[in-house]
Amino acid sequence: MLALVCIAAVGAWIGFANPLFHFPPVVLAFPLGLAWIGLRATSGKNAFKYGWLAGTLAATGCYYWMVIPVQIYGGLPWYIALPCPLLLAAFMSLYYGLFSLSMHFAGQRISGIALCLLAGLSWTTLEMLSSFVLSGFPWINLSAAFAAWPVAIQGASVLGAYGLSGVLACLAVAALLCSTYRSALWLTVVLAIGLTAFGVYRTSAFDVGQRDYTVSLIQGDVDQGAKWTPEYLTKTVRKYTRLSIEAIEREQPDLVIWPETAMTFFVQDQSPLRQGLEILARETKTPIVIGSPAYLITDPKTKAYNLFNRAWLMDATGATNQFYDKEHLVPFGEYMPFEDWVPFEKLVQAAGNFLPGVENRPLVSGDVALGMLICYEAIFPELAQRQVSMGANVLVNISNDAWFGNTSAPAQHLDLAVMRAVEQGRWLARCTNTGITAFVDPVGRIAAKGTQFRAESLSMRIAPLTGLTVYHRIRDWLDAAVYVITAAIFAGLAFKAGRKKGNTL
Repeated sequence: MLALVCIAAVGAWIGFANPLFHFPPVVLAFPLGLAWIGLRATSGKNAFKYGWLAGTLAATGCYYWMVIPVQIYGGLPWYIALPCPLLLAAFMSLYYGLFSLSMHFAGQRISGIALCLLAGLSWTTLEMLSSFVLSGFPWINLSAAFAAWPVAIQGASVLGAYGLSGVLACLAVAALLCSTYRSALWLTVVLAIGLTAFGVYRTSAFDVGQRDYTVSLIQGDVDQGAKWTPEYLTKTVRKYTRLSIEAIEREQPDLVIWPETAMTFFVQDQSPLRQGLEILARETKTPIVIGSPAYLITDPKTKAYNLFNRAWLMDATGATNQFYDKEHLVPFGEYMPFEDWVPFEKLVQAAGNFLPGVENRPLVSGDVALGMLICYEAIFPELAQRQVSMGANVLVNISNDAWFGNTSAPAQHLDLAVMRAVEQGRWLARCTNTGITAFVDPVGRIAAKGTQFRAESLSMRIAPLTGLTVYHRIRDWLDAAVYVITAAIFAGLAFKAGRKKGNTL
């Protein structure tokens, strides 16, 4: 059984993005190993235990980068920081334990194609649950492992990233069973050919639009440990101003985008720093998306206020009449859950607890509606879906991945953001502080990518698109159907097993 645990863990380590060796197809060993554990286990308890162990090892290898923000920027000692990836992995791996348990339970009652299809449904359901239970953290999304191979991820335009993950899990289990069931062999062939054929067709036939809108992304490469210090502030503003002017003179962009919290002062306040940004926008006649903290006074008498992680749209006159407040905040980074119980403080010490934004709409600049996704909001399909539903014809992800250094996290984050472009059929402009800054086309191809840990600009002509993917049209129905069908199947199997057991008494 331990050999199967290792198969699943190594499949995740190699299959998901990492700086050493990344080969996407190997990720199929992850669900394959978990299913194999369930089918070979002698009891449901053992299936869950070894599935959970495999998931914990796999996820720890994918989350190891958490040590850096917790220890370096959170200021915690190493003996507290080191267990953090393991603790998060142990919790998230409850889902993988449940998957092995479901395979153990189902494997005693059904076989062949039916078992493979149920594996796919189970995987999709568990990934969907992981996106919202206890705030949600759907980081290890199976389909995102294939983001480097655009042909392999086009199914997300129909089924979404979670649905495509289910298809891939079904394929993995079919491959596992193909020597036992001829039907599983045929299913393996059909799924592999079908995904590839659809991917080739869509990547070659999709109209990426008339690329007549130029965007410049500014990557400041500002030291995360110093960016919130007052003495560093003026230097940061000057760096972004200089890089923007150089990009504007060279590319004449229609829009300039700065990363999440590029400005660490309150842009909404009239100040010399704010005036400098206004002058930049007016003299270059270029709108700028600016990430910064923001506040809202809630009680003028006590000067009580709420804080937000905001993206401002400063138009070509220097006005900031439109903004987007981050809706899905990072626990322990932007706010503190269980604040009275946790023995450490929030990682971002320069500001208090942020509150989530509400009633956000796309930022409109001329004929372009920018669907904003701040930082790890790009890993949640429902947020991009909502922005496109409100008219966004371009997706914009501003982030600050400087927290994670030269680890797997920036590449994993980019892979997850790529899935949003494919799901919604939109160009995605991704601007980060230290990388990976990139443009992604509507079928998930990296059209341009910057260099990590370098102060630079990246410019490209993109196209605002208004068409809707199949996934966008059916998402709400699809999610409900997955939950209902999966629950109904397992309830039916349990009822049938109960009746059979009763008849033998």
